[in-house]
Amino acid sequence: MAVSGECKNKFLELQRKKAYRYLIFKIDDATNEVVVEKTGAPAESYDDFAACLPESDCRYAVFDFDFVTEDLCQKSKIFFIAWSPDLSRVKNKMIYASSKDRIRRELDGIHYEVQATDPTEMDIEVIRDRAN
Repeated sequence: MAVSGECKNKFLELQRKKAYRYLIFKIDDATNEVVVEKTGAPAESYDDFAACLPESDCRYAVFDFDFVTEDLCQKSKIFFIAWSPDLSRVKNKMIYASSKDRIRRELDGIHYEVQATDPTEMDIEVIRDRAN
């Protein structure tokens, strides 16, 4: 599975320039390539991001999570989320699962990875707990 150059470029903009809060990737059936489906503006929230994930189809996503530590330090951690809802087709789940490592290797600088089959597995509290 190929990963489009745009995926890496947008990820670098998220990572280095804070140009985006999140990126959502999908596999384009026509080109058999991972492409950027949606970008989230820096002011968008985690709820905005979660609402963009389809209920019945798989996606990959990257979310830049900002938080304050117990020492009152501002930090940022980048999460890679493999979204594979129970309602998605088995074939799609298999394709996304087998291609995950390829895109994950292209996106250098991810701190944590989350695999989710329903929204509770990637709830903001799960993200917050992993980041601390």
